[in-house]
This record gives sequence, C-alpha cells and structure tokens, in this order.
Amino acid sequence: MKKIVLFAFAVALITTSCKKEEKTEIVVEPVTETSGLQIIADSTKVNWTAFKTTEKVGVDASFQSIELKDTKTGETPEEVLEGATFTIPVSSIFTNNADRDAKILKFFFGTLKNTELLSGTINFREGKCYMTLTMNDVTKQIVTEYTYENKLFTLASTLNLVEFGGEKAVAAINQACYELHKGKDGVSKTWELVDIKGSVLFK
Repeated sequence: MKKIVLFAFAVALITTSCKKEEKTEIVVEPVTETSGLQIIADSTKVNWTAFKTTEKVGVDASFQSIELKDTKTGETPEEVLEGATFTIPVSSIFTNNADRDAKILKFFFGTLKNTELLSGTINFREGKCYMTLTMNDVTKQIVTEYTYENKLFTLASTLNLVEFGGEKAVAAINQACYELHKGKDGVSKTWELVDIKGSVLFK
C-alpha cells in the first residue's frame, strides 16, 4: 500500500513539473517597436537640370544609383540625416538619351579629375541645411533649401561649376554638342550653372 501511495505521489509530482515547464515554454516576450523615422529603402533620388543655348533651355537628368550611409535614429529628418554621407557613381547618369549620356560621361566627367564617384555629407545648423560636395578634387560646402512634406524630405540648390574648377569640362561638353546647343540666335552655349535636387522618403 505504501508503495502505491509513493508511486502515485511521484506521478503527481512529475505531472505537475511537466505542466509548469510547458507553461514556461509558451510565454512570449513583448516586442519593442522601433521608434522614430525610418528611411524607405531605395527611395533616395538625385535629379539635376543642366542648361543649354542663350535662352537657357533645361535638360533634365538623374543618377540611377545613390548610396546613403551613416544615418541616425531620430524623430525628425534633421536628426536622421545629420552627418549622413552619400556617394554617387557618375556612370549611373540617365537623361533618357543614350547618346547624350555617353557624351556627358566622356566629355564632361571625363575631363574632370577623379569623378568616378561624387561624394558628400549633409549637416544641419541653425535651421539651415549644408551639403558638402566633392567634385573634380574640389570640396565645397553649399547651403541648400529643404522641405519636409508628407514624409518626403527634399533639398535643392544650384551648383556653379566654375567654383569646382569645371570650366574645361563645360567647354568640352559644349564643343561635343556644339550644334545641339545652338539657340535661335545661332550661338552655342552650355551654362556653368546646374540645378540639383535630392530627396528621400520616410515612414
């Protein structure tokens, strides 16, 4: 009889232990949600407009490949993008005209120094956005306008290629596109000014 009681007690003890262990296994730890803004993958864009003829006719273009690194965690675009760096392979240029793309790569970027990649940094100070850009072995800090609407952050500015020592490159592309850059007055002109626009989408 004692053996039966002891056996029953042992079975009850084992059963209770198993039940407790099973209960422990199904406990799920709460998941901590990531706070702050997050950049949507592959949403970074860089567009630019160059100008030809004395009437200043715009030619729109973009870079198809942009790498954005060193972003931060934050509640605002300024916090996320402060100190962010970017690199752009010039070979990713796209103007919707293959012949034009080839000429820009050969005669404009090919005339500049070390322009396989364009690179830079983004910073914010006193409500202003500053883009530090390196091109033709020249590094300049440019004040840019910026907006943030409907989760889209956009910055815009105008580059003066002369400030980057780009006079020879401008002359080279104008010579290569001499007839195409003629206006109604018969004068062929390629402007040193280029409008740029960069954007990134948050969620």
